[in-house]
Amino acid sequence: MTTYLDFFELTQEPFSNAPVSRFYYNSAQHSQALTRLMHAVGYMKGLSILVGDIGAGKTTLARRMLDSLPESEYEAALLVIIHSGITAQWLLRRIALQLGVENPAQEKLALLSQLYQRLLQIYESGKKAVVLIDEAQMLETREIMEEFRGLLNLEVPERKLISFVFFGLPEIEKNLKLDPPLAQRVALRYKLEPFTAESTEAYVKHRLRLAGCPRMPFTPEALLAVHEHSGGTPRVINTLCDNALFEAFLARSETISAELVHRIGTNLGLQGGSAAAQAGERASAPATSLPRTANTKIDLAEIDRYLEGLGKL
Repeated sequence: MTTYLDFFELTQEPFSNAPVSRFYYNSAQHSQALTRLMHAVGYMKGLSILVGDIGAGKTTLARRMLDSLPESEYEAALLVIIHSGITAQWLLRRIALQLGVENPAQEKLALLSQLYQRLLQIYESGKKAVVLIDEAQMLETREIMEEFRGLLNLEVPERKLISFVFFGLPEIEKNLKLDPPLAQRVALRYKLEPFTAESTEAYVKHRLRLAGCPRMPFTPEALLAVHEHSGGTPRVINTLCDNALFEAFLARSETISAELVHRIGTNLGLQGGSAAAQAGERASAPATSLPRTANTKIDLAEIDRYLEGLGKL
C-alpha cells in the first residue's frame, strides 16, 4: 500500500512532533540559547531559566543540551515534571536517583545527607552535577521552590555543587516569586521567540532534507501560509506541514499550494500567534500524560513508573 512517504520519496516522517534529535534545527536563537545555557552550567552558575510559549521547542532544546554535555565532564540528568501535584520530598528523591544515589532514604534529613555526599563524590571526581528540569512551570508550590534554594546552597569554597536549568512556560516566573530569595539566584534567563517567516521556511526545508525529500513540494506562497497559520511555532508548523503532505498525497498532487495550507489551517482552527500554539498543544498532547486537575489525588509511585518508562524509550 502506497503511503505519503512513498509518494514524496521520504525515508521517514519529516514533521513528527516527537522530539527526534536527528531533526534538531539549530536556528540562530536556539544556538544562542544553548551557548548561554552551556556557559552557565560550565561555570556552575546555579539556576538558569529558558522560557517559551507552548510548542516553541523547549523540550527539544532540553534534550539537545543533555546530549551536548560530555559524560567525561558532567553528571547530568533530565527530569520531566508531568504533574503539578508532586511534593518536595518526591522531587528530592527523584533528583537523588537521577544523580546516582542508591536506595534514597525516605526521611528528609537522611536523604539530603545522601544527596550531599553524592554531590561531593561527583565534585571530587572532577565532574559537574547538572539537572535539567523540563515542564518546570508545574513546580507550583513555595515548598518546592524552597527546596531548590536549599540545594543551590550546597557548595564548596570554589563553587556550587549542583546547577539547575528550568525549561518551561513564561508562567514559571510567577512560581519563582513564591520564594523571592530563589528568584534572586537566577543567573541566566533566555526566552525562545516564534520563528520569523524566513526561519519558518528554513526549518521546513531542513526537516524535509533530513527526511530524504528529493525536491521541495511547498511553493513559496505555501511556506508563507504555513508561517501565517502557525505564528512561527515549531510544533504547529509540524502539524500543518504533516497534514499538508498527507492531503497532497490523497489528491495525488506533487505540489503543495498556499490554498491547501490555508484550508488545513482553517480546519485546524489555526489563526496564528498564541492561539495557534494552543491549538497545536491540543492536537499533539500525549495520551499518556497524567491529568492536571486541582482535585485529583495523584499516586506518586505511578509517576515514578511513568518516568522510568520514559527512560527506556
